Amino acid sequence: MYREAAEAPAAVRRQLSQNAALAADAGRRLRALKPHTVVTCARGSSDHAATYAKYLIETRLGLPTASAALSVSSVYAAESNFEGVLFLAISQSGRSPDLVKAVEAAKAGGATVVSLVNADGSPLEALADMHLPLRAGPETSVAATKSYIASLSALAQLVGAWAEDDVLSDALAGAPALLEQAWGLDWSPAVRALQPVNSLYVIGRGRGFGVAQEAALKLKETCGLHAEAFSAAEVRHGPMAIVGPGFPVLMMSQDDEAQESVAQLAVEFSARGAEVLLAGGEAAGAVLLPVISAHPVLQPLLLIQSFYRMAATLAVARGFDPDRPPHLRKVTETL
Repeated sequence: MYREAAEAPAAVRRQLSQNAALAADAGRRLRALKPHTVVTCARGSSDHAATYAKYLIETRLGLPTASAALSVSSVYAAESNFEGVLFLAISQSGRSPDLVKAVEAAKAGGATVVSLVNADGSPLEALADMHLPLRAGPETSVAATKSYIASLSALAQLVGAWAEDDVLSDALAGAPALLEQAWGLDWSPAVRALQPVNSLYVIGRGRGFGVAQEAALKLKETCGLHAEAFSAAEVRHGPMAIVGPGFPVLMMSQDDEAQESVAQLAVEFSARGAEVLLAGGEAAGAVLLPVISAHPVLQPLLLIQSFYRMAATLAVARGFDPDRPPHLRKVTETL
């Protein structure tokens, strides 16, 4: 896990170069297609990338974006009308049966399919109308790291081309160097704070909520922690009731319109005596983790890269092997 996460900058650099023409062509085709809705299709870490896609597409393109319930097609065999819909499928392997079944059903219902897959020659790639390889290279760790970051960068590259957003596209060109810097940041205060605990919340909001979901998953997989992800807004609807003295909260925030609400929540949690670890922004009473300044659309990539290094270190400190999580395997073939 540690080694593969460190390879993320090289993977993104390779992807941006080799996918430039593919992304530009997909952008032209999508502008001509003018879909009225986007539906994402993914599981696990890839579904957390789909959360990032939702916020990116809705804020940059103004298109409603929702997550497909894969069991609708794989379990219930229900037919759906996907005319005028872009079906965005994200996967590391591209061969989970329920994901493939969902894409087949979407195509049968009239959808245009764009796939983002790391493995070459997958069934999902064969079904897609447009395909963007993630180009993360072999990933043997059960816990996905570089392929997740490559999913985020591929989505940013696609949306930048589709929206003709030169500012985003130009900023993305600098992402590999920024990821290298993010990997070198010292998040050891988080290791010390989380080593003795059993559960925590991970908080994000907006474009950063997907990486909060991803961080919570990795803390479960690799560190044996009961970690739950919430948006800074949703946590107020009940879950915050259990946040009190000593309760650990990891909060990650990109520098955009959502940052103020995360900071306000951090201040409130700190005032209750919670152990607040804040990456991005400032809040009285919180332990501040270092972050890299960048285009706010790219900051989630940098936050999760710094997190991955911390998580791999935390797993070992807690006596776990991050490369061999119990009861898990690399490819989960959900039916």
